[in-house]
Amino acid sequence: MPLQKDPEGIEIRYLDQSVVFANMHVLEIGSGDGRLTWRYAHSANRVTAIDPDTQALGIAVTDRPADLRETVSFVRANSIKLPFPRETFDIAILSWSF
Repeated sequence: MPLQKDPEGIEIRYLDQSVVFANMHVLEIGSGDGRLTWRYAHSANRVTAIDPDTQALGIAVTDRPADLRETVSFVRANSIKLPFPRETFDIAILSWSF
């Protein structure tokens, strides 16, 4: 049986209690295959998700829902040296990342 991350939905519950994603450009650090991304992306104005794992990003791009293709993008990057100008995002989130 594969490992299930957050089967109780605690991450998204705390995100929903802490952040209003409406009209926000979100930077998701360590997005992996998009497991968390799909749970909040419909509420955000735009999402840029980064991860250094090319294989995981490939899965995320393949699994990206059609209605999120214009608002969710994936970039191979790490959080130490972000390839974006300062003040590009309204909020940054991460989960299960280091």
